Amino acid sequence: MKDLTKAANVIRDALCSDPEAAGTDDAGLEMLIWKKITESADFEDLPVGERISVASGIFSSMRGYDVLDDIMRDPSVTEIMVNGHSLIFIERGGRVEKLPVSFESEKKLEDVIQRIVGQAGREVNRANPIVDTRLPDGSRVSVVLPPVSLSGPQVTIRRFPKEPMTFERLISFGSVTEEIVEKLRMLVVAGYNIFISGGTGSGKTSFLNALSGFIPPKERIVTVEDSAELKIEGIENLVRLETRNANSSGSGGIGMRSLIRASLRMRPERIIVGEVRGPEALDMLQAMNTGHDGSISTGHANSSADMLTRLETMVLEASPGLPLGAVRHQIASAIDVLIHLARMRDGSRKLVEISEVTGCVGNEIKLNRLYYFREDPDSPKESVGGEFVRTENPFVQTGKLEKAGITGRI
Repeated sequence: MKDLTKAANVIRDALCSDPEAAGTDDAGLEMLIWKKITESADFEDLPVGERISVASGIFSSMRGYDVLDDIMRDPSVTEIMVNGHSLIFIERGGRVEKLPVSFESEKKLEDVIQRIVGQAGREVNRANPIVDTRLPDGSRVSVVLPPVSLSGPQVTIRRFPKEPMTFERLISFGSVTEEIVEKLRMLVVAGYNIFISGGTGSGKTSFLNALSGFIPPKERIVTVEDSAELKIEGIENLVRLETRNANSSGSGGIGMRSLIRASLRMRPERIIVGEVRGPEALDMLQAMNTGHDGSISTGHANSSADMLTRLETMVLEASPGLPLGAVRHQIASAIDVLIHLARMRDGSRKLVEISEVTGCVGNEIKLNRLYYFREDPDSPKESVGGEFVRTENPFVQTGKLEKAGITGRI
């Protein structure tokens, strides 16, 4: 029996060293691959459909993402985790599973990594072994190379829906209710500063995308992201900024703090910071405190209260000498509403709490909980059920609603 894998590798290796193949575009390369296959005696008895599959595999290993190409074609896959060249896991339907495929070698995986980061104008190597970037389709990519990674090159790809997330879809998923969506619309239109918190994979970016759909279309928006993944539609006056890693010599890097400061000089009406992770939190809060009402950002935390504590830590990273009381007062005056999301044990993602920041009392930030998700105690492990509850607490900070002429109650 012929070793078709070996025969395909022979064709691939020959084309990799062929100047004609190197200088042609993708369509030209596909023609050259097909020509080689039809001329090879190893494939003469192979049905046309299987020849096409071999040709696709050769092309993927040369110009695509090798074994990741087939995985990326599956719209149900939301996350891809490559733990070295021989272990690939995916998340599908909220469940993680191991795939029976692998890269041919660590060298092949490294080639794919260089292809991915090169497309976005980024650089990763042993001297600069960590990089966050994105694919042309908007998927978020995190790469970690040895010697930082002890088990070979690591790649994590977070995929997003091709269509921007909408609240109609979130309602259909049971992530939120129509009543809550209407309240959120009022808050966004009125220009409340909103912070979205949640754990990894809780849906913060998707929720921010949906929330941005309520921004009045004539406003000027500036987005600041570490790796651009927001899909804001319906806004013509939109400026998108993305950080840049330093090159191998350590120069040319542009971080979140620089971009947030630059955004303030662009006359934005709202600033959207994709995610705050460190000292840039201080710049974000200052932007919210200097007339950019309606700004939105996200951050990692286990609860709304935990998010406030994390923000304190981030601000103190930027300015260690600031008194804690002053930091808390700045947070309380900048953020109006906290939205907390969670990924449930069944893999679903839900809004679990909306709280209003009512100010600082005795150097303590006060939260006024408005909505929360109450789980049914009889919910089975495989399906979380429950209801969204409006507390009896009245919404306190009504000034922006009144200024915007919005008469509904939150």
